[in-house]
Amino acid sequence: MTLDSSRRTALVSLGALAVGTAALAAGSSQAATTAQIIPPGAQELGDLMSRLRGAPRRRDFKSVPMILEQSEFWDNEALKEIIAYRGTHKQVWDNTNLAGPWLNLMRNSINAQVFSFGHKDFLAVSATHGTAHLALFDHVMWEKYELATLTGDRFKTNTLTVPKPAPSAFARSEDPDSVFGPVGDTIPALQERGVVFLACHNAIWEVTAKLIASGKNPDHAAHEAVAAELTNHLVDGVVLTPGIVATIPELQQAGFHYAA
Repeated sequence: MTLDSSRRTALVSLGALAVGTAALAAGSSQAATTAQIIPPGAQELGDLMSRLRGAPRRRDFKSVPMILEQSEFWDNEALKEIIAYRGTHKQVWDNTNLAGPWLNLMRNSINAQVFSFGHKDFLAVSATHGTAHLALFDHVMWEKYELATLTGDRFKTNTLTVPKPAPSAFARSEDPDSVFGPVGDTIPALQERGVVFLACHNAIWEVTAKLIASGKNPDHAAHEAVAAELTNHLVDGVVLTPGIVATIPELQQAGFHYAA
């Protein structure tokens, strides 16, 4: 079993954030989220980020079934930590449209919760499925399986996983060119701010079906094997669930507010 614990470096001297890539296959990689630009005093959020860094991620699958009946097939420990989050203010976003403003909306929500309402421990979770789920696959999968074709050619590459160096100091929160502005609308930037991105096994299975049907299966592998490879290449820090539409009620039951 390959475990994913955390690796992320920051360009502190430049006042910018930079994100490490996931180590795949033989080695262990590290979860993306850190407390680097979490508000001072956000004890609950900081503790959660620390626990998620230590939670295992299995990324050495050879084959996965259509329906996951055993927790070893998803990031069960990390998901349990999120569901059990003790912070009072928490929101789950039902994100389905890759080309939509989903990253922007989450960033704006965090800004208002933290700076306007003073909820330092606010946790935003992206329940990611539909075409938005394509953003959770790394560049290796985008190239190998030509995932851009599934976007209607609206994305040539997975630009949403490319960090943009920007000031991250809280003193720069009114700077539109800081991570608190539109430049912060990337998955790495939001992860640095404590956002958790959930992946959907069902979405992975459905993407696999589309790839096979369109002939984009260069290894001529079985459905179960292609789905396993896509799972192994989720971007760093993502938490895999057995299915997003089933996980959302689990989060709501735990007090997460639903947003779409």
